[in-house]
Amino acid sequence: VQLQASGGGLVQAGDSLSLSCAASGVTLPNYVMGWFRQAPGKERVFVARIRWSSGTTYYADSVKGRFTISRDSAKNTVYLQMNSLRPEDTAVYYCGAAFYTLYRSFVSSNQYTYWGQGTKVTVSS
Repeated sequence: VQLQASGGGLVQAGDSLSLSCAASGVTLPNYVMGWFRQAPGKERVFVARIRWSSGTTYYADSVKGRFTISRDSAKNTVYLQMNSLRPEDTAVYYCGAAFYTLYRSFVSSNQYTYWGQGTKVTVSS
């Protein structure tokens, strides 16, 4: 299984950025795809997730209304559209894949089996 994240960069506060995560070697309809971020010296925290088969999404409160997670089945790719970026959004963003099971929240990094390499997002004030 390979997850290839891309799209990070340096932007100013208020700008937008779109991240991509291309997946291979995994049967995506059985999976939940998530985006997490890790700021320097801090733990990896949940940002958003999408259940591939249904398209159901869930967001951290800190990004709700600003970020949108989506997927393209033809490209086996999950996206994170980030609008109205803030300096506190600065982090390395990771995409993860977790086999879907009932009664799991999929907001904890330890519930994910596969990870991409991370892409750095820096938001200047």
